Amino acid sequence: MITLKGADVSARIREEVQAALKTLDGVVPRLAIVRVGENPDDISYERGATKRMDKFGLDVRSYVFPGDIRHEDFAAEFAKINQDPENTGILLLRPLPKQIREKDIEKLMDPDKDLDGICPVNIARVFAGDESGFAPCTAEAVVEVLRANRIPISGKRVTIVGRSMVVGKPLAMLMLKEHATVTVCHTRTQDLKGACRNGEILVAAAGRAKMLDREYVGKDAIVLDVGINVDEDGKLCGDVDFDSIQDTASMATPVPGGVGAVTTAVLAKHLVQAALRKYT
Repeated sequence: MITLKGADVSARIREEVQAALKTLDGVVPRLAIVRVGENPDDISYERGATKRMDKFGLDVRSYVFPGDIRHEDFAAEFAKINQDPENTGILLLRPLPKQIREKDIEKLMDPDKDLDGICPVNIARVFAGDESGFAPCTAEAVVEVLRANRIPISGKRVTIVGRSMVVGKPLAMLMLKEHATVTVCHTRTQDLKGACRNGEILVAAAGRAKMLDREYVGKDAIVLDVGINVDEDGKLCGDVDFDSIQDTASMATPVPGGVGAVTTAVLAKHLVQAALRKYT
């Protein structure tokens, strides 16, 4: 089985970003990262995104608010961030604390700055196949991995396990746009193993550690693992039991070091695209 490493894909995206930056006449796009509270996962993602932007030659500013901030106060502060012309793009780390009405905040976001495809306008654009809308970075990262490795999508049977708005549903739309035949599975799918084995390309986005083993993977399938979990030994792992599929899958992404490593590169790509639309 061939291991599809995210670092190679990220390097290719970096080249695209560097080429695009040359057309901006010295303008350095700025990413605004908005975090509420001290969630360790959010802090980790923020740190990783900041490092990636720095490597790509992009600017970052973090806006951090206390976890107990009132909805009205946060909405007012977010509106200022959203309206600041120096902020080319925005990444809102979610989920937000319970007292904040997340959907209301998403509606406030300028679609042209919404780099992770969370506002209603961009969701509609993605589902309509309109390329002016930014897709969620993780969903697009899956497609980038396939493209970078020259794996055909058109005409292929793609099975996606998971139906969230972060990965499953938007990824289904991206795959359909690439002319794949898509099956979306979830907790109520009958014969889940059979549905998964039917996929020539299998995407695991269920959020359950090592849920999919060799019994879920068809012969020579290409497996992309989006999951990020912690196993019983406290180690990072995906939704796929990577070791068990070695003799079944033809290719697969590892966790860590797979799709997740591409996600922040896609974020950087979206930031530069937002700048190009604004300044050229």
